[in-house]
Amino acid sequence: MSLPSFSDFRKRTLLPLLAWLCLPLAQAAPPPEADWIYLVKPGDTLSQISQTYLISTKKWPGLQKDNRVGEPRQLTPGTQLRLPIALLKREAVDAEVLNLQGPVTRTPLNGATQALDKATRLLTGDTIDTGVDATVSIKFIDGSRLLLTPKSRLVLSEMVILGKSGVAQTVMELQQGALDTRVAKQSPTAGRYEVKTRAVNLAVRGTDFRASVDPADQVGRNEVLEGAVQASAAGTPVLVPAGFGTSAAPGKPASPPVALLVAPDLSGVDKRLERVPPRFQWAALSGATRYRAQIFADKTFERLLLDGVFTTPGAKWTDLPDGRYVLRVRGVDQGGLEGLNADQEFVLKARPEAPFISEPLEGAKSYGPTAKLRWSNSVVAQAYHVQVSAQADFSSLVADLPAVAGTEQTVTLEPGKHYWRVASIAAGADHGPFGDTQSFTQRKIPDSPQVEAPGMDEKQLTFHWRAGDAGAKYQLQLANELSFSKPLVDRLLPENQTQAQVDRPAPGTYYMRIKTIDVDGFAGPFGTPQQIVVPDDPKPWRFLPLLLPLLL
Repeated sequence: MSLPSFSDFRKRTLLPLLAWLCLPLAQAAPPPEADWIYLVKPGDTLSQISQTYLISTKKWPGLQKDNRVGEPRQLTPGTQLRLPIALLKREAVDAEVLNLQGPVTRTPLNGATQALDKATRLLTGDTIDTGVDATVSIKFIDGSRLLLTPKSRLVLSEMVILGKSGVAQTVMELQQGALDTRVAKQSPTAGRYEVKTRAVNLAVRGTDFRASVDPADQVGRNEVLEGAVQASAAGTPVLVPAGFGTSAAPGKPASPPVALLVAPDLSGVDKRLERVPPRFQWAALSGATRYRAQIFADKTFERLLLDGVFTTPGAKWTDLPDGRYVLRVRGVDQGGLEGLNADQEFVLKARPEAPFISEPLEGAKSYGPTAKLRWSNSVVAQAYHVQVSAQADFSSLVADLPAVAGTEQTVTLEPGKHYWRVASIAAGADHGPFGDTQSFTQRKIPDSPQVEAPGMDEKQLTFHWRAGDAGAKYQLQLANELSFSKPLVDRLLPENQTQAQVDRPAPGTYYMRIKTIDVDGFAGPFGTPQQIVVPDDPKPWRFLPLLLPLLL
């Protein structure tokens, strides 16, 4: 059994232990100071400061006493004054909708539910609901940003600025679903950014983290990507550092921090897709029971277009417009915590879609010096690009026709295996991807057998010819007229048979012809008809048969 690496030991054992050791310090530390520090400017008085920042101008005597100010009208510039946070003015602020995807609704406090759009300003008390495959990105007054994923419900409980201090306090309640948030750095004394759930409350002062609520059991989970989060559940705080996560059931303390799964390896993911629906595959991640895969419009990660959880290391969706995107993937461990993100940019160019190939299809055979290629008509295509190659990777081309107007093309080919494909070209020289490659074999037309002089006796005519390719069959006809409209003999001979006998006909002039049918059943042309004269008296001709080729 191999020993774990130091990196694995650090992630799975040492860091959780350090977080646990720091927990008593976090619990024992005093709460943030209840004052906001103001730096005195030239000309300031306590009365003016109270009027600007406090809920009442009558509170300045308290400021004078608490800050030990001797002369309230003559403050020394640069002096620090402590203003109680509880006395600061509070101004309600709104939040901005950055991006919308799918059906998202807003229900104001004591108001009717309405469809959300980008022009709507979100207010304290609003409830935001995202439908299936719907997302919304929100920007708060302090610059913090939040992405609400599909089938989620979020209540904006509090959004205020503390007077003219510029210090923001933002509190929200995640009732179901999941969110991904980047929190701006908060004031060390008064700044506040909290995400509450039924099971756990999350307080941060500048970090990137995710939070989710399981609708079935209301278990709350959070994963910290940068900074740290204090998760409080059942009255017990837990400090969760970057790279760790925790979970809590309603009424129970949060679990000790658990190291998040490492980011999956996306190096094998195609960076260019030419088919819809889009499909992705990546290497399996140790410890992952499933995977969260998302597609974003760009690397700001504010516009989530597609989101899904998959049980195997791959993802697929029904459709996506052509364009440039970012694929984000992370593993999910057995406890439901989602790991670190892996990101991969890619391009989807699937349109105009290639036409359907009609013939020759995969494995077909074409005969002769040319092959006729046919495909379906695309309503958006103005022309088609056709390629034929003797190699499956099209590294060298037998034919490259960049602007075929119709839906068929004849190409001259040597015998052998060939590969071909077609792409549509729409208006504006918009060249779509090539469709699926089809392979076929070009075969030469079977040669007509070379017939030797027939043998003749009193009872039979015997015909001989040179053998063709192995497995070939032959069709022999004998007629008393050159048109062969009503042959006296029309016989299909077994494979590899190179002679045939027919009953000797009555004296007269006859015509014989023969053709080759190859092993695939393709018949070549009949050879030049041969004239045979059967005399009245067989004896003189017993060893002198007559085979006269016709000059046609």
